[in-house]
This record gives sequence, C-alpha cells and structure tokens, in this order.
Amino acid sequence: MAFVHKHPYEPYLFPGVTKLIVGTLPPPRFSTGELRPGDVDFCYGSRDGLLWPVLDRIFGLQLRYETSRQAIDQRKAFLQSRGIGICDIVAQAHRDKIDASDLGMSRLQLRDLPGVIKAYAQVHTLLFTGGNSKNGPEYLFRRQLKSQGLTLKTVDSEVPRIHEVSIPLHDGGKRTIRTVSLTAPSGSANRAIGSMRRYKERKAAEPSFSVMDFRMEQYRPFF
Repeated sequence: MAFVHKHPYEPYLFPGVTKLIVGTLPPPRFSTGELRPGDVDFCYGSRDGLLWPVLDRIFGLQLRYETSRQAIDQRKAFLQSRGIGICDIVAQAHRDKIDASDLGMSRLQLRDLPGVIKAYAQVHTLLFTGGNSKNGPEYLFRRQLKSQGLTLKTVDSEVPRIHEVSIPLHDGGKRTIRTVSLTAPSGSANRAIGSMRRYKERKAAEPSFSVMDFRMEQYRPFF
C-alpha cells in the first residue's frame, strides 16, 4: 500500500509578506512525527537540510538546531523580519517508497500558489528550493500556470534561473511575479554544484571555496 505523504505544516504567511520560499514536501518523518535529534519541528527543519545553516551563516542568526519551541521561534522571527513566508506547493502525495525524493511522488495534491499570490498583495518573488526537474517546485508551478493559460518568461537562464510572469488579479489588474530557482538546499545537490561552470572557476581560483560558500553566494542576494 502506498504511503500517503501529507505536508505537516500550513503555509507560513502573514500581512506584509513579500517573498515566498516554495518547496515540495519535507521528509516523511516530519509527517509521521518521528523526528530525529537535531530536527526542528518547522519548515525545512531536517537536520540534514541546508537552508537554515546557509541562512544562519549569511545573517549570523545563531540558530538552535533542536526540537524546541525556541528553535521554531528563532526561524519565525527571522522570516518576519525579512518579509519572507513559506508556501510549499505540495499539500499531499502518494509514495511507493518512503523517502523524500520529488520523483517518487505520485497523485499529487497541490496548494493554490497563484491564489496565495493574489491574496497577499505585496508578494513579488518566489524562491524555489529546486528547479524544473519533474515534480520540482518550479515544474509544478509551471503546471499550475499552464492551466490558467500563463507561462514563465526567462530573465536569466544561468543558475539560479530567474523567470517572470504576470498574474491576473481579482480587480482586473496584473502583478509581475519574479521566480528564482535556487540550487536545492540538500546534500544530494552537492554533486550538481560540483559540475557547475561558476563553481569550477571559483574553486580553481580559490581552492578553499566550498559548496557551502557557493550556496551562500547564490542565496544571499535573494534573501
């Protein structure tokens, strides 16, 4: 029988939010409540994930990495201070194998991301934690746009790829939304970073340059 993987967290949204981090689903243990030591019971809280460690280093947040209310509150305070919300695009999926891969998801139920954009009038940027590979956040958002007769227009095809789309609003107007497809904040993406031209050039010029340094440089301008 397939495992029904439900997102354990509601979107983290608040008045004045201007950017949204958009991923898919956290590891299944966050849905079953079987957290491990070092996990934080919040979005992107896996002890193996790199989003919060990268932001921690960029902004000097001194985050806790533990299953505690203080660790959650630290992350929420940072997001509020920067006007950043979180709205992962997958609400539920089925899995034959219990893991966190996007490719392993089937029978997806998606959150209405265009609807969220319309409801929060100051949102202007989506920060995808992955690209256009099948079932990735950009891929799924493109699918939602296509159903509404909309498409993403390329602004920059280099990683992190940047696109724009004009979203029709309820009042008849339109709002231009920029999307940024960041290199995934997971250890499995390190191999992809190692093959990137920009990383190779930096590594050749500066041997101590690491994949964490690369992520920090990539993420900093958008957060």
